[in-house]
Amino acid sequence: MPLFGTDGVRGLANGPLTAELALRLAQATAVVLGQGRTAEARRSAGKRLTAIVARDPRISGEFLAAAVSAGLASSGVDVLDAGVLPTPAAAFLIAEKDADFGVMVSASHNPAPDNGIKIFARGGVKLPDIVEQRIESHLAGPMLQPTGPDVGRIRRLSDAEDVYVLHLLGSLPNRLGGLHVVLDCAHGAAAGVSPETFRDAGARVTVIGADPDGLNINDGVGSTHLAQLAEAVKAHGADLGIAHDGDADRCLAVDAAGNIVDGDQIMAILAVAMKGRGHLTGDTLVATVMSNLGLHVAMREHGINVLQTAVGDRYVLEAMNEGGFALGGEQSGHVIMSEYATTGDGLLTGLHLMAEMAAKGKTLAELASVMTVYPQVLINVKDVDREGVAADELLGEAVRRVEQELGTEGRVLLRGSGTEQLVRVMVEAADEETAHRHAEHLAGVVRERLAL
Repeated sequence: MPLFGTDGVRGLANGPLTAELALRLAQATAVVLGQGRTAEARRSAGKRLTAIVARDPRISGEFLAAAVSAGLASSGVDVLDAGVLPTPAAAFLIAEKDADFGVMVSASHNPAPDNGIKIFARGGVKLPDIVEQRIESHLAGPMLQPTGPDVGRIRRLSDAEDVYVLHLLGSLPNRLGGLHVVLDCAHGAAAGVSPETFRDAGARVTVIGADPDGLNINDGVGSTHLAQLAEAVKAHGADLGIAHDGDADRCLAVDAAGNIVDGDQIMAILAVAMKGRGHLTGDTLVATVMSNLGLHVAMREHGINVLQTAVGDRYVLEAMNEGGFALGGEQSGHVIMSEYATTGDGLLTGLHLMAEMAAKGKTLAELASVMTVYPQVLINVKDVDREGVAADELLGEAVRRVEQELGTEGRVLLRGSGTEQLVRVMVEAADEETAHRHAEHLAGVVRERLAL
């Protein structure tokens, strides 16, 4: 199995993800990303390669970030230690500080015992698959071993948070005055910087999930656990709630009544707003195949094209970069605004969502009504041939019959898992009962036709 997954290297800290692996990954990264014209030009000019290193507050991040920094410095790379910061802040700082690359130590929304290593190239962009493969293959090869004055230094990047906050505030079309928001920081990387930024933008802020102790990240709080946020919004009479995940590259919201506003709805709101301001390149929104049918219907009504990609924010990013598009994301709350960020940024997304509320004088519920969420049923059918989805004719015929019955009022998606022998059956329909009925039927056909 490849070491890199859809979002870096991830696993149980001191299980598969050890200090030794972190060190070797950093050394291999220095070799692979230390090549090329720009790197050679820097060396010719007498400059050393520089890398940004940041982490979320989970306890294992302390030794893993130290191992990463050691691996880079031992390879002749100067390290700027940004400390505890959101992933999008690390990505921004790589570009802002003109670093050659960067490493974020985080397992995002995973529980505290897990951790991960995400590597960004120059400009703060995620690595393509081919480069990750080169790094992985180099783990067994020779590493750089400079001596004397050629080893790297590790220095604290003292203004990291301030630079990021100023960047976020500078992106806003208007201030957030008059709005009261409850922020759920998931006891994660945004616990310090998010409340500060929203207050500086003019909002009244109530905070939950902002007391990280290294062990409580994502524990009953954050974007994967919205019940506590919904209750806090109602209890405080706030206008909305915004939830980040552990590394703050996601944003989900709840309205004043505690109803969830997911990534699709947030993208719909932002897409319409950006088109109105002439900032939606090609009048196109990039979304994955899992985005709700309601998003497609709403965008069509507003003259906005939806470009679909495979599941995963990296594929959204690739499509956005290829087409030069300004907005994309996932149902899960990874929203990418390429004018201001190279990756999903939960703070940026939340700020711009609130800016739209302030500018229009509308509630979040009113803005979210731009799209109707179609009931969506997802069934994971286990122990089946995931490769056989496209090839089985009888399964294909069953799908076509369901699609014909649903017409424009529904959608069917079958896809094999990238990591397990299972097939995901997703059906959307105008009502829950219809979606369940068709999903159960197709799941049964999958079990029958693709049984191992």
